[in-house]
Amino acid sequence: MRGHGLRLCSWDPESDADVDAWFRGRDDPEFRRWNTPWVLDEGLDGARASLRQRAESDAEGRTATFRVVDEASGVTLGQVGFSAIEPFMRRAMVGYWVLPEARGRRVATRSLHLAARWAFAELGLHRIELDHALGHDVSCRIAERCGFPAEGTLRDAMFEQGRHDAFRDSHLHARLATDPDPEPGGVE
Repeated sequence: MRGHGLRLCSWDPESDADVDAWFRGRDDPEFRRWNTPWVLDEGLDGARASLRQRAESDAEGRTATFRVVDEASGVTLGQVGFSAIEPFMRRAMVGYWVLPEARGRRVATRSLHLAARWAFAELGLHRIELDHALGHDVSCRIAERCGFPAEGTLRDAMFEQGRHDAFRDSHLHARLATDPDPEPGGVE
């Protein structure tokens, strides 16, 4: 997938560069502030194992995960992916993160826009949901720019920062296949 100066491609769990980028993205303090993965990667070996698990899940159709790459340079910028894919209900959840050195360039906005178009066309989804921790205003703006209006607050819907024994509220956004595609200027 290409567009908006980006390319979305598969992660390779056997590539040291991919494993390093995966680890740096998920170990980043700003990522950890807003997200608590089910399994925390313990070093590069843990990152390789979690990336292998994600590749297996992708192969089984439960998830669809993409490495976000600068189209001109080939440098990895972040990740965008779908989880909880429900073919019968034609819905999924989407999430994204951007490496610290790529922030401030609308990478998340551009990659979410590309990924949503792909999911509607290729997966045949009708509804894509996106949630983020309450207070994560940047993620809220990204969602809205990409045509995901806010639908409400989900109480205790995600883990607290760094914990698996406490919860926090999240904002739910969603986009339907029948919603208008946002204007291209809104994602550049």
